[in-house]
Amino acid sequence: MKNYKAAQLRNVSVIAHGGAGKTSLADAMLYTAGMINRLGRVDAGTSIMDYDPEEIKRKISINSSLAPCEWKEHKVNLIDTPGYFDFVGEVKGSLRVSDGALVVVCAASGVEVGTVQVWDYSEEMAIPKVIMVNKMDRENADFNKTFETLREAFGTKVAPITIPIGSESDFRGVVNLVTNKAYVYEGDGKTPKETAIPPEIEETVEKYREILVEAVAETTDELIEKYLEGQELTPEDIQIGLKEGIHSCAVFPVVCGSAIKNIGMDLLMDALVDFLPSPLDIPSVKAKNSKTEEEISISVKDEDFSALVFKTISDPYVGKLSLFRVYSGSLKSDSNVLNSTKGSNERVGQLFLMNGKEQMPISQVNAGDIVAVAKFQSTDTGDTLCCKEKPVIFEPITFPTPVLTMAAAPKSKGDEDKINVGLTRLMEEDPTFKVEKNATTGQLLVSGMGELHLEVIGSRLNKKFGAEMVLSDPKIPYTETIRGTVEVEGKHKKQSGGRGQYGHVWLKLEPLADGDFEFVDAIVGGVVPRQYIPAVEKGVREAMVQGVLAGYPVVGVKVTLYDGSYHSVDSSEMAFKIAGSMAFKKAMQDAKPVMFEPIMYVEVTVPEEYMGDIIGDLNKKRGKILGMEPEGTTQKITATVPMSEMLKYAIDLRAMTQGRGTYVMRFEKYEEVPGNISEQVIEAARAAKEEE
Repeated sequence: MKNYKAAQLRNVSVIAHGGAGKTSLADAMLYTAGMINRLGRVDAGTSIMDYDPEEIKRKISINSSLAPCEWKEHKVNLIDTPGYFDFVGEVKGSLRVSDGALVVVCAASGVEVGTVQVWDYSEEMAIPKVIMVNKMDRENADFNKTFETLREAFGTKVAPITIPIGSESDFRGVVNLVTNKAYVYEGDGKTPKETAIPPEIEETVEKYREILVEAVAETTDELIEKYLEGQELTPEDIQIGLKEGIHSCAVFPVVCGSAIKNIGMDLLMDALVDFLPSPLDIPSVKAKNSKTEEEISISVKDEDFSALVFKTISDPYVGKLSLFRVYSGSLKSDSNVLNSTKGSNERVGQLFLMNGKEQMPISQVNAGDIVAVAKFQSTDTGDTLCCKEKPVIFEPITFPTPVLTMAAAPKSKGDEDKINVGLTRLMEEDPTFKVEKNATTGQLLVSGMGELHLEVIGSRLNKKFGAEMVLSDPKIPYTETIRGTVEVEGKHKKQSGGRGQYGHVWLKLEPLADGDFEFVDAIVGGVVPRQYIPAVEKGVREAMVQGVLAGYPVVGVKVTLYDGSYHSVDSSEMAFKIAGSMAFKKAMQDAKPVMFEPIMYVEVTVPEEYMGDIIGDLNKKRGKILGMEPEGTTQKITATVPMSEMLKYAIDLRAMTQGRGTYVMRFEKYEEVPGNISEQVIEAARAAKEEE
């Protein structure tokens, strides 16, 4: 593949609701452009874009994948993204380095929940879009109905540039409304035959062309003036207006076709090349001078090299692959760059163009293009690469926060190290996947975007690192504390031939308002020798690890050592440590022990029609509603809810809102567990102990 200049490049993310046919569409475009000699099929596992074993097994896209194709002296970098909610991080990373988006909609299903979601992501980044109504050959395909749902969802900026000839099994061609020409596709679909517009759709063509002309006329003063004067807009006028309107996000053109039948792919490719912006057309990208923190703008015309890593792949053959978009300058194989995010130098080996899983070596990459490099040492997704002479840092990619947390344990004993290493590597590859060890419960916690996400992580762990993990609900990090004040005696006395053991203390336990623990030495007169007092505190601290109610850590306690006695021969640090532990455990029983639970601050954003259901559900979960406020077309509900009630909330919310609701959650505080809930927790802890 030849080296293209920035004006000839198109970086396009293919986005959609799951099942709309994006991957098949990307394969059909590659086939039409002559990049592959066989039309891949997702259901047969032969797709160029869905090459991961998990994707082939599940017949869905899990990763974003990149493939370039050449069309009319241009290079189009297609980034096929997943359509399922659990893999939305891949969508966000891909959109960040794209100059345009291809939004795919099924002609039978119309606008779906995921369509709106990915549309909103692209709107946040002000990315120009082309809409593809795919699967026109499918049963119940209805272009008219789908077009109406598009306008209802995204407004009157949506305008058609091709419409179908026939539908369902009779779908055979398209009409280009820009040129007013009809095309019928036969055979492999690569060479359509121009034909007369069928008489039965002439009125439909006229109706949709008027919608197109109205949308285009509003893009420039010259065109609106010509339109208002009653002059007919020429195909050249429409093309000029379309390009202007698409670049400014004032027009979202709609094309139609069938990826499976390879109908309409040539006109779709024409639309991407003719109307979507090149890297030269986009505004300068904001960055910071990493030395001075000064805000700067980086243009594709700048000579100094800079790039953003948007994806990391763990390849079993070449190791770690870093995919990045070059924003300025150029880069050659076998050179050096600065990772300004980490402050480290990286050796650039061979540069690759990615064609699905295939890696095509190249010697140089120029501004605006997307490439991959293997075996970077410290570079991760979101890092900036640049030349040492002009260090800059791009704004990091904003990835969604994981919403589902599970406890992970090895299926086989002895696999702990394999699991830890494997999960850490997978976390480098996927910014929406997190791993941490909970200090309170001791469990290894894995967090992701949903059940399917964590299931896929488990499969990859097994295939890539040879270890299996078992997922379960995480333990809630309850704590125990006291409500009363008590004074207790702890005496450890043991005599058995020779030297015995003797330790004797009096402790006072009382609630501590601020802090987890305070130990006060109130000994006077040396009744407990100074060298044994640290041992008493150590015994108390060790006893605090497991409370008397359900074995959870004890917090919020002030312990005062105020009396005791010792034996000049039999006393020892160990004896006083045991005495302190005994006294604390006894005191806990008598000091009105209670359990505390973590309370989470939750923000739920949903369409207004779901508010009643969401508030009712949060109340059932012992939540306290703090407030409600509108956010555009949605409502944001804030509440505090016990962590124990929120373990599967990602699944619950998705079910209640058909995937339209989102939420964020963070730890807020600890509160006392209600009596009935406390009894259930204590009983569960006792049952678990008996099983052991």
